[in-house]
Amino acid sequence: MDFFTAYDGTKLAYHVVGDGPPVVCLPGGPTASAYLGDLGGLSAHRQLIRLDLRGTGQSAVPKDAASYRCDRLVDDVEALRAHLGLERMDLLAHCAGANLAALYAARHADHVSTLSLITASVRAVGVAIPGELRCETAQLRRDEPWFPAAFAALEAIMAGQAAVENWQAIAPFSYGRWDAAARAHQAADQEQQDMDVIAAFGAEGAFDPDTTRASLARFAPPVLVLAGEVDLGAPPRALAELARLFPNARLIVQPGAGHFPWLDNADRFVATTAAFLR
Repeated sequence: MDFFTAYDGTKLAYHVVGDGPPVVCLPGGPTASAYLGDLGGLSAHRQLIRLDLRGTGQSAVPKDAASYRCDRLVDDVEALRAHLGLERMDLLAHCAGANLAALYAARHADHVSTLSLITASVRAVGVAIPGELRCETAQLRRDEPWFPAAFAALEAIMAGQAAVENWQAIAPFSYGRWDAAARAHQAADQEQQDMDVIAAFGAEGAFDPDTTRASLARFAPPVLVLAGEVDLGAPPRALAELARLFPNARLIVQPGAGHFPWLDNADRFVATTAAFLR
C-alpha cells in the first residue's frame, strides 16, 4: 500500500498488485477497493493500481464531506496520475466508479490511453434503466432456488419499500452464482460501505449528463464497455446505450455474469479485458 496527497491535503491510499504496464482501477460504491482483488487474475497481465477513494479503505476522511461528491473526486484521480508520473494512463472502473471515470475522461481526455467500464453505473451520462428492464433481466434467474424471495424483494423495492432486508434479499442477483464465494464477497463488501459517503458521492450537482455526453462524443481513445448478461444493476441494454455515447467503444456481454464478472468467470473476464488492454 502506498499514499499520496490530494489537492486539499487529504492523504489517499492506493494498492499495487501484479506486474506489467499499469492500469489505474477505480472501485464502485464508493467503497474500499479491496473487493476488486486482482480482478480475477488480470494482475498476471498488467499492474493494477487500485485507488481507495477518500474516506474509504485506507484513505483518510477529508475535512470537507462535500468533497466526496463524484465530480470533485476527479481531482483526486488527476492527482494520482501526476503522482505516478503517467502522462497517459489506462483507466478501468467498476460500477459507480464508472461515473467518476466518465467525468475524468470528459475533463482529461488527453491523459487517458484506454477506458474500461465494467458493469458500469450510468448516472453520470443520464441513461435511464426502467424498472421493467431490471425485472426482465431478473427473470433470467427464475430457475434459481432463491429466485422467488429475491424477486419479491425486488418488486417491493420498486414499489418504494426500500427496507434493509429487501436490499439484502436481492443480493443473489448481483452474482452469476450465488455460492459460498459470492456470499463471502458480498458480506465483506457490505462491511466496507459507509452510507453517508455513498450518499454524498451522488449529491445534487454531482452530474451534468448533457455536458458529459457532449464531451464523451469527442473522446477518441478506445473504450471497452463490459456488461454481465444477468446483471440487473447494469443491464446489457443500458450499457449498449452507454457504449453508443463514445465514437470508439466496444460493448462485450459476458455470458452468465452478474455485477462482478471477474468472480463469475475469471478466465473469460481476464481474456476479454487483457486483450483490450494490449
